[in-house]
Amino acid sequence: MDALEAPAATRAQILRAHDADHLDRLAAASPASGLVALDPDTAMNPHTWTAMLHAAGAVVRSVDLVMKEGYQRAFCNVRPPGHHAQRARPMGFCFVNNIAVAATHALDEAGARRVAIVDFDVHHGNGTEDIFRDDPRVIMVSSFQRGLYPGTGERPLGPNMFNVGLPAGSDGVAVREACEQTWLPHIEAFAPDLLLISAGFDAHRDDPLAGLNWQAADYHWLTERLVTMAQSLGHGRVIASLEGGYALDALAEAAAAHVAALLGDP
Repeated sequence: MDALEAPAATRAQILRAHDADHLDRLAAASPASGLVALDPDTAMNPHTWTAMLHAAGAVVRSVDLVMKEGYQRAFCNVRPPGHHAQRARPMGFCFVNNIAVAATHALDEAGARRVAIVDFDVHHGNGTEDIFRDDPRVIMVSSFQRGLYPGTGERPLGPNMFNVGLPAGSDGVAVREACEQTWLPHIEAFAPDLLLISAGFDAHRDDPLAGLNWQAADYHWLTERLVTMAQSLGHGRVIASLEGGYALDALAEAAAAHVAALLGDP
């Protein structure tokens, strides 16, 4: 296992997934001190801009490693998260949609023809869906807790979106069923060249911001199944980027299980 520092993403790399006005507004809002609120949930401090660029840079570098340099899997241990950031709007702690930057880089610069995105955060990845709705080069499969922020996902925005809403109180059995019955069949039929994961760990039973009851073993099982799927497609390429997770002990436990499965450890 190699541990690498992330470079900063370039403007051109980010603009494959976002409008120029969006990026310009973020740059203008970046404060020299204190906090600037962009919405009730999303604020910038003096370090947000730099962290945001390096988070997006991490996924771009990972795509190049996996698509061009012989690596098979990567985990981007980054903040801020990204999957709520829409093409022209930051929201939900997210400024730039890291997984969308990864997908567009893979498709436009790294030789991928089709990309599948898996989003297993407790909150629906509305920003990713906004960016890729009706894009025939991308499918997105996801799970989330019904009725939770941002209140989307029950009605897919395009025929390439396969969302599975779970009721509050659902445990790992429910997401395993979603994976086996919905995600894997659609991924297999699509036959992507690259599998990207928006890896949120806030569905853990100890997380304070939601009401699902997953455990670390569920994240390991889920990741293992996705790795096996990628291998069955003939390439084994999987890149995960950190999304939610707000109970630090639970986040550490679940993320460690996820990374172990990416590494092929039991």
